[in-house]
Amino acid sequence: MKYMLIMRGNDEAVASFADVDFDEMLEAMGRFNDELISSGVLVAAEGLDPAEEGVVVDYSSTPPVVTDGPYGETKELFGGYYILDVASKEEAVEWAKRLPMTRPGIKTEIRRVPSIDEFPQDNPYVQRERAWREANGQL
Repeated sequence: MKYMLIMRGNDEAVASFADVDFDEMLEAMGRFNDELISSGVLVAAEGLDPAEEGVVVDYSSTPPVVTDGPYGETKELFGGYYILDVASKEEAVEWAKRLPMTRPGIKTEIRRVPSIDEFPQDNPYVQRERAWREANGQL
């Protein structure tokens, strides 16, 4: 049985990460990822770009309306996700507009998933994660 751990926070909590040193954050996440890998429970893990860089497709009207952030009303629940390999955000939006099971009140948030290539390649945690991804056919 698989589970997705969805990291969400309110505006204040997210903003508080701006004060955290990136290397410290990478170290903490690297240790946690190492534990998941050594326990054999990690299937996939990806972070997302900031919400303001994504878009929302709102199906409350026809055709659906695409808006820029901010979004993330605190009473919305996350119901699932797709990961698509597309050429652009616009292409991802076009796929989102075609999703079945939509109705007023249903929205799809679209955010880019940064590649491991965007992290410091000399970091030992990044190197181990890269090796793990290569061994598991994820690169």
